[in-house]
Amino acid sequence: MIVEMRTYILHAGKLAPFMQLMEGEGIRIEAPVLGRLAGFYSSEIGALNKVVHLWAYDSFEERQRRRALLGADPAWQAFLPKVLPLIRDMHNELLNPAPFSPLPPAMPASGAAAT
Repeated sequence: MIVEMRTYILHAGKLAPFMQLMEGEGIRIEAPVLGRLAGFYSSEIGALNKVVHLWAYDSFEERQRRRALLGADPAWQAFLPKVLPLIRDMHNELLNPAPFSPLPPAMPASGAAAT
């Protein structure tokens, strides 16, 4: 298993509109394709205007396949022009969990994104 940590630094004052867009549209498009959302957070202390979201995958290859599916999704392509102007910087890391780390639940075997 790997965990993808996506970190966005938003333009000042854009946290609320970003979260509203993600809650109202973005996650509904992403989650069925990407699978296991392990967390979605914003910072309160330290670096401000920062959003971190975590996605779990069984393998790097599964992550690549699912990200390609999302990139080709017409709904996602229509959503991007709404959300991208709110983001100043994006950072992406792939994390390997320690053997003792709690893991997100496995995905069900069925589902549109599993094909």
